[in-house]
Amino acid sequence: MTATSVGALLLCRADPETVRPVARLLQESMLLVPAGDGWSVLVPEGKSWRKDGPPGYGSPAAEQGTEPVDRVVGGWAAALAVGSTWPALALWWDGDRSGCTLAAGFRRPVGYVWLADGTPVGEDEAMRTFAARLGLDPVLDVQVLEGLTRADPEADADTRLRGLLAVLGRTGVELPTGLTPGDPADRLRSVAAILPQAEQIEWAGWRDAVRVELDAVERGSLGPWVLGPRARALATAQVAAGLPLTLWGARRRSGGWIAAGLVLLVQGALGLAYDRFRGEADAAGRSGR
Repeated sequence: MTATSVGALLLCRADPETVRPVARLLQESMLLVPAGDGWSVLVPEGKSWRKDGPPGYGSPAAEQGTEPVDRVVGGWAAALAVGSTWPALALWWDGDRSGCTLAAGFRRPVGYVWLADGTPVGEDEAMRTFAARLGLDPVLDVQVLEGLTRADPEADADTRLRGLLAVLGRTGVELPTGLTPGDPADRLRSVAAILPQAEQIEWAGWRDAVRVELDAVERGSLGPWVLGPRARALATAQVAAGLPLTLWGARRRSGGWIAAGLVLLVQGALGLAYDRFRGEADAAGRSGR
């Protein structure tokens, strides 16, 4: 890992078909690739985060983004998971540090950080929460994860992330060959682009987003409650949480958290509209018989 090795990967515990409609709402250019049994990985292009130096210092790289990579992809992970039934895990690195951020539903994201030489600087309890939310073995897997939080002069930050991926392999994670933590974002995209199952994810406007989202609701890939009181309660909660989250992200100029708020708003509004539409259609069908 070097000072220019800035990059990230977003692991989603769902197949690409399920991830696709939510990923488009991030309004970012990414590649979507299968990553093992029941997992997908999103490979961002790397222009949304600050690569070196604080913003306003005039470096060309700094002009490409206004936030550090961990904050950007942490917001993306929250956006992917907050309106879904599956968790999202961001793996990130910036030359000085590496880390992970796990988002699952409305719960507070949990993460861990290592310095470039592998020195752990996170909270040990985070790994237990991490294991519980991913359904890992509370004894064997937690022991391995806790080992990543202890000092080890032979393990740098890349090694720590590979150790984390090894544990996730027991849940089905299998990154395609060449997608290696620690590599720069442009190299990761180059590798992902030649994979036969890679799919380009791009923002095509709100009309396309609404259409894709409605298709996903119709298939039931966004959750088990698409009709009835529970669907309305969930959609209302998404709208109620999405507006302040969007405003908070705008105040902080955080693209990732703005995306999280917009995902909630869109899914909540569509959920309410879909529930009402299907309810009226069912009522009309019954009255016509």
